Amino acid sequence: MRETGTEVLVVGAGPVGLWTAILLAEAGIEVSIIDREVRTAARSYACGIHPRTLQSLAGVGMADAVLERGRRIHRFAFWDRKAFQAELKFSELNSTYPFLLILPQSALESLLEQRLQKAGINVHWNHRFASFVEEEECVAATVEELAGTSTGYIVPHWEMVVKDRAQVRTQFLIGADGHGSLVRQVAGLNYQRVGDAEFFAAFEFESSDPVEDEVRVVLDETTDVLWPLPDGKCRWTFQLLRHELAAEFPEKERRAVRLAQPQVDERIRQYVEKVSTHRAPWFTAHVQNISWCSEVAFERRLAKPSGQNRYWLLGDAAHQTGPVGIQSVNSGFAEAEGLVSRLKKILHEGGKLQVLQAHNQEHEKRWNQLMGLTGGLKARADTNSWVRANCAKLMPCLPGFDAELTKLANLLGLDLA
Repeated sequence: MRETGTEVLVVGAGPVGLWTAILLAEAGIEVSIIDREVRTAARSYACGIHPRTLQSLAGVGMADAVLERGRRIHRFAFWDRKAFQAELKFSELNSTYPFLLILPQSALESLLEQRLQKAGINVHWNHRFASFVEEEECVAATVEELAGTSTGYIVPHWEMVVKDRAQVRTQFLIGADGHGSLVRQVAGLNYQRVGDAEFFAAFEFESSDPVEDEVRVVLDETTDVLWPLPDGKCRWTFQLLRHELAAEFPEKERRAVRLAQPQVDERIRQYVEKVSTHRAPWFTAHVQNISWCSEVAFERRLAKPSGQNRYWLLGDAAHQTGPVGIQSVNSGFAEAEGLVSRLKKILHEGGKLQVLQAHNQEHEKRWNQLMGLTGGLKARADTNSWVRANCAKLMPCLPGFDAELTKLANLLGLDLA
């Protein structure tokens, strides 16, 4: 088996993994990044960038490119079935970027990969993490190179097989490989479930009427969100109740093109109009040209700890929550900054492994708060009656964390207990 070496091996080339590799390269740390997929995402899954994350992207010269591709959202509005109830105005946050930026994940990943290539680093696509062994001063990770092959005779089909294996000796291993993280599983890190699974169906389409530059969160029996997207498109994300069975939707995929299926598209279009009429009758536009849809499950989970010694988790590999506040991916960017800063101290400034203990503490404190395991939102005497009644539902809907979370809660007349 071949042997290679690097200072840090990043597993997973989603937004958080790519961002981590960029920060490592900027810090002068040798980095290698792998992903089992063949390319970056082709669809617009996680699409909201917080003001704080925009400031971070500006720090590596990416703000202009990101802003050019995205849509600026100035309000986060809360509705019920009948009417508007409350709002967050990002202009009141006193931020350099006083808005939420809606940007398809496919576009974000493409820009991040280009920035990484500018730093002289290429993603090793079709490379799968298999296992690791922690040694005294490094981690020995086994990486498998994948290749496609056609199998079958009567009915041929395409599948991935292991082409080659290599052992990568690395000072640190970072798992940014999503909620099904192989790094987390091999490391045996506890992935604590802190709430019931939530199921959502997402539909991206063109609307017959213009959609305002605001995200509309509908809180009632379910939590549903109307997202305005770039290029005049929009998306409904409907929460599915346990007794509901969604129609057959295409799986989350990395192909850039979804084949036209007129009968399926018409059935989906009718479904979206039916559900939106029932849950948000104020949405009177007609659904046109379905471009993408998917059914997604979210489990509220938290890795405790998020790593130790020479292996660490970031992003969805370390935590998962609902999609409304876009908290997981954005906090993943912040976590990457903190981890890379500490790795630089260890690798280039003579620091000890113990400096990483603070990373675990920060991670646990932040997510205990976001998941309502400590404290929570508390209404004031003058809090809007609708906000007061829905206080328990609002925490995962707020597009922020840490200091920004406090500011957003304050705009709704709420305090963090």
